[in-house]
Amino acid sequence: MDMKEIEREAAAYEGVVRAHRRALHRIPELGYSEQKTQAYILKELQALAPDEVRVFAQTGVRAVFRGNGQGRVVAFRADIDALPVKEETGCAFASEHPGFMHACGHDGHMANLLTLARWLADHRAKLVDDVVLLFQPAEETTGGAKRMIDEGALENPHVDVVYGMHVMPDVPKGKIAACAGPIMAQTSEMNLIIHGRSAHGATPHLGCDAVTAMGHLITMLQTSVARSVDPCQQALITIGRVQAGTQRNILADEAVLEGIVRTFSNQVYDGLEACIRRDMQAVDTAFGTHTDFERNVYYPCVDNDPVEFERVRALLGERFMQAKPKMTAEDFSFYQLSAPGVFVFCGVGDEMHSSPLHAATFDFDEAALLPALALFASLVTYTD
Repeated sequence: MDMKEIEREAAAYEGVVRAHRRALHRIPELGYSEQKTQAYILKELQALAPDEVRVFAQTGVRAVFRGNGQGRVVAFRADIDALPVKEETGCAFASEHPGFMHACGHDGHMANLLTLARWLADHRAKLVDDVVLLFQPAEETTGGAKRMIDEGALENPHVDVVYGMHVMPDVPKGKIAACAGPIMAQTSEMNLIIHGRSAHGATPHLGCDAVTAMGHLITMLQTSVARSVDPCQQALITIGRVQAGTQRNILADEAVLEGIVRTFSNQVYDGLEACIRRDMQAVDTAFGTHTDFERNVYYPCVDNDPVEFERVRALLGERFMQAKPKMTAEDFSFYQLSAPGVFVFCGVGDEMHSSPLHAATFDFDEAALLPALALFASLVTYTD
């Protein structure tokens, strides 16, 4: 089937995708706590009788629809966790879990993939490719993608290519945006803990001042970005929170810096982390402190395979929109370290829906998911 024919068929699934999205929107849950969400996914998948349904990564789910053995193994991923946001949309299907909301659109991602499962079940007799559907927990927190992979979600069958999408309010409804190469940044959430030695403020020579060391380290970190990274490469270090000291007249014996690193190159990040560690060592030498580096979360760049990107662009035709890479991050990147893949932005922006992701008022028209459903279906090979 060509893309136009698939789009016409996809329109018939609007009621399915809408019902799934609204049911899931009502039950938002944080990473690794998605029990109700997992139960809903399992129930809906099992009704479609895929060749395999299995739990991964505690609250994740994998379903496999096998083709005739003559095609590729194609994987599609949806993240399933929500955010600690109090919903303010006023929707009739608003969150039933106070203080939690699908403010990042993961309800739409799941709805799209569950509807694709229905599509696969309806077209099973013509299916050539093996299709793997990945419902992954904890994208917003510690990165459930890596845990899914470590537990074997991309094996048996071995995945040849992987696709994912994210709803995006700054992309017009009806369009799907993508680009070859990096489309979302690498991220590292880091803590730098400077250990000094307390002394009275009037006798600073008897201590090691963690606050003074902290000030120099912050300046050195920004200098490292400006002078150690190729100006043609985008990179940033942001220190967003610092904490030090207990009294105005006592040298602080500890200072904590919390920040992030973002780049569009995993190699640039490696070099930048090496610079951070050199800066730490230099400050410690100068001030007699000892600094520890803690990396809490690390996601590589989301880096679209150029060959698979061209396949996607050709299928989309007039729906395609060139994406500008974003400094936000996504753990879909881990799948791309194991198999070539493409991540796209599904446009949901219209006159009625303009709130940004993670906002308490974020909402979208489920009909905006249909182009992504048609794209995913068109990426699967069928017999005539």
